[in-house]
Parts: sequence; structure tokens; C-alpha cells
Amino acid sequence: MWRTKTLLCLIGCLSIFFFPSRSMAQQEVMVDKVVAVVGNSMILYSDLIQTSKALAEQRRQQGYTSDRDPLCEALEHLILQKILYNQAQIDSISIASDNIARLVEEALQREMEERGSQRALEQFYHKPIYEIRSDLMNRYEEMQYAMTMESTIKEKTTIIPGEVERYYKSLPKDSLPLIPEQYVYSQIVRYPPSIEEAKLRTRTRLLEMRERILKGTSFELLARMYSEDPGSTLRGGEMEPMPKESFVQPFADAMVKLKPGQVSEVVETEYGFHLIQLLDVKGSLYHVRHILMKPQFTVDELQTSFILFDSLRNEIQQKKLTFEEAVAQYSDDRFSKNNGGVVSNLEMMEAMNHSDARAASTSFLREELPPEVYKVMRNMKEGDISEPFASQDYRGNILCRMIRLDKIIPSHPATLSGDFLRVEEMALQAKQNKEYKEWLDKIIDGMFIRVSDEFKSCEFENKSLLK
Repeated sequence: MWRTKTLLCLIGCLSIFFFPSRSMAQQEVMVDKVVAVVGNSMILYSDLIQTSKALAEQRRQQGYTSDRDPLCEALEHLILQKILYNQAQIDSISIASDNIARLVEEALQREMEERGSQRALEQFYHKPIYEIRSDLMNRYEEMQYAMTMESTIKEKTTIIPGEVERYYKSLPKDSLPLIPEQYVYSQIVRYPPSIEEAKLRTRTRLLEMRERILKGTSFELLARMYSEDPGSTLRGGEMEPMPKESFVQPFADAMVKLKPGQVSEVVETEYGFHLIQLLDVKGSLYHVRHILMKPQFTVDELQTSFILFDSLRNEIQQKKLTFEEAVAQYSDDRFSKNNGGVVSNLEMMEAMNHSDARAASTSFLREELPPEVYKVMRNMKEGDISEPFASQDYRGNILCRMIRLDKIIPSHPATLSGDFLRVEEMALQAKQNKEYKEWLDKIIDGMFIRVSDEFKSCEFENKSLLK
């Protein structure tokens, strides 16, 4: 339902680019001058200062520092942003402006709290609040247009297995990427036997909420209070405008039947149960709110699986039953049940519509493991069988899991056969960057760019910007 990569998480961090902290602001003299012109757009010195500080803060949070001149790095960043923004206007790229307005207001509120009052904020910027808001809105929009433009170009790039193989063979042996320690494990999975009762309880709760909404209760309020979608709860259930193809089928089918303001019946998807409210439709983009609720279980309902697993674990340890036999008889996981319980990435591949069999893998990096699985696994040795523990599948459904740690693969240079998916990601990224740079160079050749003399000695990564 949600895209694997969205611009929302990036845009949500933009306030550091435009509102320096109080400690920054007290040292800053807000004197402006034009440092560069890109097409019909100007880059001001004040923008350069704030962006350089924001980039430095980003680097600090990511755990490294850049050896480049911070002002030169910020200037290149802003020039590229202007180029992409201008091209986005030419190509009629669309963005979700409603979300930007919300982010602007949140950023303004934070800054007023930091400075102490609206009046203090206006005094610092020497502008009334409506001009500050307008400036910030323009900057947020420009950055989102730029990121959307870049994403649009890179998403056009695809890769086939033959290209992955050629990419791998082109890498010098001493430059092969190092694959961190990996884990191979097997599992027995049980969903609570009372799943249908839990679904009925969830559906009933949502029907009651729908009745309240139809009688005047705010959909947004109920979403903030009860929705279990972490990506939209704080926004009152509001999702980014997306084409219907970006939603899972049952959700999309119910959504397209709604008129703006209408609320759907209860909709069941692989993620749980939903109420959907259509806000508006612009072109092919559907803008909706939703409330997501997942079946919940009582302690007694969950305990049933734990009791069974305790018994199975004892039988396996006493060699009355093999782990594989227990999997065949009791596991509910369709992805590992017919493989002796060995866990693979097939579930993830199915979710991503990835059909290349060579990408299938049974080894996982630490960060690829569900947190609750790694928490249990980190204290195990090869061959150990865990005690049963509560967990979730990739859709967030509650289950009981018992695992066996089969193998720990030490860190090693990447191989095409054993690490195909990771090599594919690297090859795709390399191809995307190459084709994006070629596209960008053509755009730069046809665009007016003028940098002030004091910055013409900058070492830009893209040399063509200082033409």
C-alpha cells in the first residue's frame, strides 16, 4: 500500500534547512546578497549559510564529516536544487502541496516556541509572519519539486540479471564490497487459533467508529486516537496523494467508489482492517485518510501457542521429534513450511513483486532481521532452539515464533551466487547514478548558471556547474 521509498520522510526533515536553532541564530548576521543565479532564480547568501549549517548537522547525525568547504558544498547543493526545480516546472511534475502546508505550520510553531513568541520571530527575520510563512512555503515546495524530479528520472532506470553479472565482473577483486555477518535460521510459526474471533472484534470496533463519524465525530480525531498505521496516525490518518495502483487491491477498490468526504465500509486487507475517507482526487492522485486496526488477542488466546511450543521444544530436545517434523505438522508459515522451516526472503520478494529466482536468499544481515528475532538470536549458538516468543509477520499480524539458529556466515567479500540481491542493488544504483548524471549534464548545458566571483574557486563534484 505504501511505496517503499517516499519523499515524506525527507521533506519532514527540511526545517533544519530554513530555521537555524537559537544558538545558530544569535551568531548570525542576516545580511543578504546574491551568490548565484540559475535560470530565473537567485541563490542568496543567507540561504547558503543556513544550508551549510544544515548539511553539517546532517553529516553529524549520520556519523561523519565532509572534507569539502561547507559553503561550496552548500552552494552546489542549492544550484542543483534550482536546476531540478526549474526542470520540474518545464516537465509539469506534480507534488502534494497539502502536506507541505502542514509541514510549514509545524516548522513555524517550533520556531516560535524556540524564539519565545511570534513577535520575536518577526524581529529576528525583520519580516511579518505572513512573509516568513510564504518564504518557507516556497522553499519547501522547491525542494520537494527537486527531489521529485530526481526520483522521477532515477525510477525510469531498470536492470536485468545480465547487467548485474557484468557489473560484478567489472569490479576489481580487491574492490569487492564486504558483506557483513549473516544469519541462516529456521522457524515454526503459529497464528493464534482465535484469529476469526479477533477479526470479528476488530471489524465491530471499526463499525462503531464509522457510526460515530457519520454522526459528526471527527475522522481525524479517531485516527489519531486509534489508528495503528505509524506512518499516518500523527497526521490524523492522512496519507500522501498517490495513484490507485500504489494501494493494495481491496483498499483501492473501496477508495475509487467514494466521493470526497465519504467514508467507506470496513475494508479488510493484508495489513488489517480499514476505514477510508476520500479527501479529494487530483488527476490520477487519490488523497485519503484511513484508520487501520489489526486483530488483537487476549493473553489467554496468545498463551495457547506458547503452551504448544513449549511442549514441542521439549520433544525436539529429547529427540522424540525433529525440528523439521514439527515444522511440517504445526507451522502456519507458507513460505518456510515446505522448506523444513528454513526462512528465506521469498515473503519480501512477493511483497516487492520481485520474480527473479536468483535473488532468493536464506541468509540475512542483522538489520534485515525482525528486531524481536535478532533480540532472541543474538544470544544463541548454531543449533540452538529458542524459547517461544511473540512476533509479527511483515504485515504486522501477531504470531508466536520459535526459531533454530542454523548457521552464522562470517563477514566476506560479495559473491554473485550467494549475494545476488545485494549486488543487484549496487548495480542498479550505479546504473541510476550514471544515467541520472548523463541526463543532468544535458540539462545543465542548456541552462543559464552564473556564480559570483568569490565562489568560482569552489571544488564542485559536478564540474560543469562552473562553466
